[in-house]
Amino acid sequence: MEKIIVKKSPALRGSVRISGSKNAALPILAASILGTEDIVLEDVPNLKDVEIMIEVLQKLGCSVKKTDENKVEINSKNLNSYETDYELMNKMRASFLVMGPLLARLGKTKSSLPGGCNIGSRPIDLHLKGFEALGAQIKYEADEISASCDNLKGTVIYLDFPSVGATENIIMAATLAEGETVIENAAKEPEIVDLANFLRKMGAKVSGAGTSTITIRGVKELKGCTHQIIPDRIEAGTFMVAGAISGGDVVVKNVISSHIKPVIAKLIEAGVEVEESDDEIRVKGGGVCPINIKTLPYPGFPTDMQAQFLSFMTTLPGENTAIETVFENRFMHVAELQKMGADISVSDRKAVIQGGKPLKGACVRATDLRAGAALILAGMIAEGETEISDIFHIDRGYENIEEKFRNLGAIIERIQ
Repeated sequence: MEKIIVKKSPALRGSVRISGSKNAALPILAASILGTEDIVLEDVPNLKDVEIMIEVLQKLGCSVKKTDENKVEINSKNLNSYETDYELMNKMRASFLVMGPLLARLGKTKSSLPGGCNIGSRPIDLHLKGFEALGAQIKYEADEISASCDNLKGTVIYLDFPSVGATENIIMAATLAEGETVIENAAKEPEIVDLANFLRKMGAKVSGAGTSTITIRGVKELKGCTHQIIPDRIEAGTFMVAGAISGGDVVVKNVISSHIKPVIAKLIEAGVEVEESDDEIRVKGGGVCPINIKTLPYPGFPTDMQAQFLSFMTTLPGENTAIETVFENRFMHVAELQKMGADISVSDRKAVIQGGKPLKGACVRATDLRAGAALILAGMIAEGETEISDIFHIDRGYENIEEKFRNLGAIIERIQ
């Protein structure tokens, strides 16, 4: 079993290039099922989740090959299966995103219930309601779900919650449906805009992505294209917090600052100096005053940055608060930070952090992907040595994380 060892590190200095977005790459890989010609994807992050999605596509009959570390070529012309592999589906929730494209392309799909990080209830009912509204029949057998339809037909679909996955799955299913589909109360995340841009390059008619109302006019078929994945806003936010928590001077490159406005705003509120330019953000110095955060769907403060900010708040003197509104089970990292001496109390969905107290190195566990990143950040400022286990979670969402941190001056290594 691999572990990450972090020792108290000097203030981070230098620059780091942000990888392509995991949360944009996964739905775009799934959407490649819809095209019948060659597709080239650039800036695809080299991650465990991406490997799993590539394997899902290959088992469905798609030709997928990595021509470079971050370049993937796909041809789905010979797609010949509508059943997603049970083991792969169990490893990663995002593999459920192939259901919409399979339904559109083959008229049927079969899948087991998805796995992934245990951060709370993430029901798939909104995905299935969307498929039903388009005319699909849904069947449940034990822990399997199947959907089938002779001819998907456009309609108006209102989402009870602006679910990112449901919005993506319904968009993909609707691209080849007959007529017009309108998704109301759609999620607005940048990753959905990237998916829509990719689909348009293949010939789909999608408008309104990035707003709460998305319109898809069905077409007969989709072709191929070349597309570059957008930068990962959560990785960018993580390295910005790393610069701040260490009181360093870090330039984050290949970033779209408009995608992380709440992160920038909260760092500035804490007293950190933040400079924005074209595709770079510079973070200088540490925080000096307490802050409050509340996670919300985009464009609100991202739930995927909550854990990293909890680590940062331990350095901010006074009382800090974090309210989690997106996932009900997303404070599991608190117990691990408490092992390091963090003064954090949790009541329901609110964490109160009494900052300004020194942390001590400890043996901790990455309870999920972003919790793992938060523990690395805490380990860099804690006295002594921090040993992080269950780091497979971290590898699901961060490319070359130790190398990137080491290049900034962090004392971090991976051991067997």
